[in-house]
Amino acid sequence: MRKLAALTTLALFGLSGAALAQEVTLRAVTSFAEKTTYSRGFERFIERVNETGKGIIRINYIGGPKAMPPFEVGNALKNGVVDIANVTGAFYTNVMPEADAWKLRQVPMAEVRKNGGFDYMAAIYAQKMNAIFLANFVGDNPFHLYLNKKITGPDMAGLKLRITPVYRDFFQAQGATVVQTAPGEVYTALERGVVDGYGWPITGIFDLGWHEKTKYRVDPGFYTAEVSALVNKTTWDKLTPQQKAILQKAGEEAEKEGVAEFAKLNAEDTEKQAKAGIEAIKFDAANTKLFLDKAYEAGWAGIIRQSPEHGPKLRGFFSKAN
Repeated sequence: MRKLAALTTLALFGLSGAALAQEVTLRAVTSFAEKTTYSRGFERFIERVNETGKGIIRINYIGGPKAMPPFEVGNALKNGVVDIANVTGAFYTNVMPEADAWKLRQVPMAEVRKNGGFDYMAAIYAQKMNAIFLANFVGDNPFHLYLNKKITGPDMAGLKLRITPVYRDFFQAQGATVVQTAPGEVYTALERGVVDGYGWPITGIFDLGWHEKTKYRVDPGFYTAEVSALVNKTTWDKLTPQQKAILQKAGEEAEKEGVAEFAKLNAEDTEKQAKAGIEAIKFDAANTKLFLDKAYEAGWAGIIRQSPEHGPKLRGFFSKAN
């Protein structure tokens, strides 16, 4: 009996060790400050994975820009320094220029998944980024031009504007001088007069304190923000079907939540900006059309210039039908 008990104990320990060995831990970073608008969807995703994946898969959340500069996240993910990242395509155009096309999406993400656009992009991610595009956490979330100087039309000549690659082609085409910085440097640049304004979505400026140094917002909004979870493909290929399914389900749920969440946040932050004294600059109908036409013309011209092979095809998937 004692021998049987000993063998049973060893067997239990063996099973326990095998179960523990099956659990995989993924290292994760976000390219935005923790607990702010563009990290919260990712943080909910992590919580969901860690709750449903106990004993199977878990995510070790390393943090945001203090752990890794935003513009280094793309290469870090590609090379396996991290396994999963919450990042926008604008921060890794040096690795995959086609990622910047997400901003020009004029159809719902659900449609892109049906019309072939998602699969087409997935192939580029695998080839150029060694990555799997898991989920997009942001719903329709337009960008705006924020200023400390009033303008009366789409011309931006004489303005010094903070950019990421998202706005470079558009702002330069309209005559602006552009300066690229990480989000954490924008407040000081505004405070010191290094820039006259910046591009940013309708949501998120209060997280960063930029409202304190902002006087105007140009309407209408243009493009749409994209912040997504990417998984290193080498890591992904080593996961079991069960582990992949946990990540996929959590990603699908977070993507659906993002659509509803950002519809609400867009309205709330528009009202909040007005209460904070940020004045909306609105053009007449002709200049509004000119502003939007120039934005998309410059945006697609930039994508096609950087990727003549893929740019025109992505335009077909992402643009509204005429």
